[in-house]
Amino acid sequence: MALNYGSDKKSALQAKYDAQKIAFAPIMFQASLALRELGILELLIDFPEGLIIPDIAKKLKLSVYGVKVLLEAGLSLELVSVEDDKFRITKTGWFIQCDELTRVNMDFTNDVNYLGMYSLTESIQTGKPAGLKVFGDWDTVYEGLSQLPPKAQLSWFAFDHFYSDYAFPELMPVIFQNNPKRILDIGGNTGKFALKCATFNEQVTVTILDLPGQLAKAKENIKAAGFQNRINLVPLNLLDHSQPFPKDYDIIWMSQFLDCFSQEDIGELLRRSKEAMNKNSELFILETYWDKQKYEASTYSLHATSLYFTNIANGCSQMYHADDMRNLIKHSGLLLTEEVDNIGVSHTLFKCKLP
Repeated sequence: MALNYGSDKKSALQAKYDAQKIAFAPIMFQASLALRELGILELLIDFPEGLIIPDIAKKLKLSVYGVKVLLEAGLSLELVSVEDDKFRITKTGWFIQCDELTRVNMDFTNDVNYLGMYSLTESIQTGKPAGLKVFGDWDTVYEGLSQLPPKAQLSWFAFDHFYSDYAFPELMPVIFQNNPKRILDIGGNTGKFALKCATFNEQVTVTILDLPGQLAKAKENIKAAGFQNRINLVPLNLLDHSQPFPKDYDIIWMSQFLDCFSQEDIGELLRRSKEAMNKNSELFILETYWDKQKYEASTYSLHATSLYFTNIANGCSQMYHADDMRNLIKHSGLLLTEEVDNIGVSHTLFKCKLP
């Protein structure tokens, strides 16, 4: 894989300015969050003609000092502008306040990653998720998901589900193109994909493989939807590579799953998938690859998310380059038959069969 990405054509002055943005990034992130959480940005949306600082402070029952320091930081962040002492929200400020994608990403950064990221260097050196210790004594975040503090748990699932929620409806006609009757959902988490399949097609049955903690939440969701007769739950330590996957499924499905593992573990997971397949089976892999994004913002977000995997999740996985996955599929002995790009927000679907 030959990487050709990025450039170094900016002026030295601009480069130094950008370096200062990085140097103060954690502080300015919290300023952005405070402007959102304290209602300052929302208030400025309600008053497009602008407001002076004392009026903002009075309306929100905040100190003039507090509003002043936040809004001045907001000027450098380009979240607000000021003219004749009146502050107005900018387009960027509007996205911080109103855009669902930005809100989900900010909450995930603040509630799941912020405190632990202090240990990123240690995670790189040890190959362990050193930042996870701010939540508990687990080897991976997946073991402790059900025990995370409520706010962190809420933000984790919101982040995880936001991207798949946009992709799943778009994928249903693709998945059911050949009228599959049995689907094996590996790493099915809270059961969102299985429920979507059961709702879309009245004949399909789905089996979810995952850790017991995740399946407990999936069981609640499946019972609430009334699909206990068509969605089965099988607890399994997916990293115990001596345990085979169940066989005789038309589709083996992995959504936002393989990015949770090292390349070595992905190779084993693909091997076990291959052993469970027959000549008519298909393996579908849905992932977000940073090199396949249409927009720089998506690539930036995925590179940042990789560091969550490094420091919080497990210390060894990432948002992969598509060539990484292609090579792993090839080495597993499977045949990559089709790639479908631009699904949902940022996904690509790989379809694989036995050669």
